[in-house]
Amino acid sequence: MNCSNARNGPSSRQAGWVRAALIASTACTVLLSACSRESDDRSAPPLTKGQAAPVTIATVTRRDVPIEIRNFGTVEAYSTVAVKTQVSGGLMQVHFKEGQRVKSGDMLFTIDPRPFEASVKQLQANLAKDTFQAKNAKRQADHSADLLKKGAATQDEYENTKTIADAMEATVAADNAALENARIQLSYCFIRSPVDGAAGRLLINQGSIVKENDLPLVVLNQVKPIYAAFTVPQQHLPDIRRRMAQSPLEATASIPGENETYRGTLTFIDNTVDATTGTIRLKATFGNEQVQLWPGQFVNVVLILSTQKDAVVVPSRAIQTGQQGPHVFVVRPDKTVEVRPVAVGWDLDSDSVIKEGLEKGEIVVTDGQLRLGPGTSVEIRPEPSGGAARGAPKAGAGTAAEAGATTRPPASSTAPARR
Repeated sequence: MNCSNARNGPSSRQAGWVRAALIASTACTVLLSACSRESDDRSAPPLTKGQAAPVTIATVTRRDVPIEIRNFGTVEAYSTVAVKTQVSGGLMQVHFKEGQRVKSGDMLFTIDPRPFEASVKQLQANLAKDTFQAKNAKRQADHSADLLKKGAATQDEYENTKTIADAMEATVAADNAALENARIQLSYCFIRSPVDGAAGRLLINQGSIVKENDLPLVVLNQVKPIYAAFTVPQQHLPDIRRRMAQSPLEATASIPGENETYRGTLTFIDNTVDATTGTIRLKATFGNEQVQLWPGQFVNVVLILSTQKDAVVVPSRAIQTGQQGPHVFVVRPDKTVEVRPVAVGWDLDSDSVIKEGLEKGEIVVTDGQLRLGPGTSVEIRPEPSGGAARGAPKAGAGTAAEAGATTRPPASSTAPARR
């Protein structure tokens, strides 16, 4: 009996603890629920009978809207040149400063030219000597030919002099080639810019000994014009190629945090789709006359495929999502609302294109939807100041879909897709 009581004792205590824990948990849940209801009640008190819900509204409009693809991109130099020396020697002078803009043909470096100048002079002297000897051998060959005609010289004598003359002529040609090569080597001592661009940091300092085709001395980036490289999902490729074949496609780029937009043209479609990401790489070319875009910058790129004429547009805030899909609250003339299902096309900044469900001139609710239901009376209030600006492209949101296709922002965009 004592053993039985020993076994049942701990079980009874455990059961008591469990009951106490359940009671405490239930009490906490009740308190939290009460707090939550109290908070909700403070933020959105329920409407009394006959009371109108305060809302803000907007008018449905029609306007031309672009069909676009938006994504992040990276600015790339139009061309990048790693400047190396083609001769070995001492770096005598640097003719530019780090970061300086240089033009094609500007002097960049001077490598000690004295050894190459001496080589040119030596080869010039060899050429002069061999030219004189070649002329003398030519006279002797001509004289032997005259003697052969008169029978005063043998055929072997003539052929010997002729061979010497031909050899000296070949020597003169070799001297000319060697002299030309020496002059080219001498020209390599004066390194000039091959492009218009911006110089990077100096990689080898003045006074150093440089080696032929060794490390770069400086890297030049051509920034006028300039590229913006970006990727798009592969499903847009047929549409892009078709439209690009018809006319050049416009692209815009903007630096995050800035309002200015730069216009360019799509000029490159990669020849392979990335099988890992299912995207294809594109490049747009920008004039960059004021050098606002800089290699390595991240930019928001918008590729404009076409423009849909007379599209129905409403503020995106008016669109709600429920069990039946997207809908809006339309304000009727008697200041009650009806729930209207809509088919959403794509987003443009703070606006959305509506494919079906609304007509120009209708009034929709943009704020205060939480208190609304079918037939609810509304009190129209003015739009609060400091609202989102309308009309500018939203970075990372948008699509390349035609007027009948709903699309979502790419995975790399900054704005989340609306569900």
